[in-house]
Amino acid sequence: MKDSTNGDLSRREFIGGTGAAIVAVNATTATAQDRDAAEARAIAEVPRTRIEITVNGQRQSVDVEDRWTLVELLRDHLGLTGTRIGCNRGECGACTVLIDDEPAYACSTLAVWADGRSIRTVEGVERDGKVSTLQQAFIEHNAPQCGFCTSGQLMSATALLERNPSPTAQEIREALSGNLCRCSNYNAIVEAVQAAVKMGGA
Repeated sequence: MKDSTNGDLSRREFIGGTGAAIVAVNATTATAQDRDAAEARAIAEVPRTRIEITVNGQRQSVDVEDRWTLVELLRDHLGLTGTRIGCNRGECGACTVLIDDEPAYACSTLAVWADGRSIRTVEGVERDGKVSTLQQAFIEHNAPQCGFCTSGQLMSATALLERNPSPTAQEIREALSGNLCRCSNYNAIVEAVQAAVKMGGA
């Protein structure tokens, strides 16, 4: 092999460089392993609590991390993905569920706070395997646009119709004021709720 003074790599330089690369790879692997081990220890040290909740009529005993929000529990651990995560800071209402029949933002409710409570998600709105009257009215009146906010809108509207079977348009707007529709389809949503009233309620 030619000498490096001629612009080519010498055997000694090649071997030295290869050895340094191997050391660097090993160091990187060790660092990644240390990081993974540290993360595993941190997860193991997170406080956990066993809670008893009723979700869509089914009683469940669940072991939760104290830091989980209700939306994390529902989506990631119970598979109820109809509850959406929008802003994830209690502003848009996409994650609205009913807790003891009252609308609540699941993204800003800790799962441990739901202990002993009854939770209803959009999956629990259908009846006997069929969409509810309200869901059918949403379909017929084009209330969903992109559909992202729809489950939250449905849950707030369901709570409204269960406590007030004949709301005025203004009462509907007030009840849904905590649910944002980024498609600005508010008029169609209000019309759908009004249609559900005429069709027999929630």
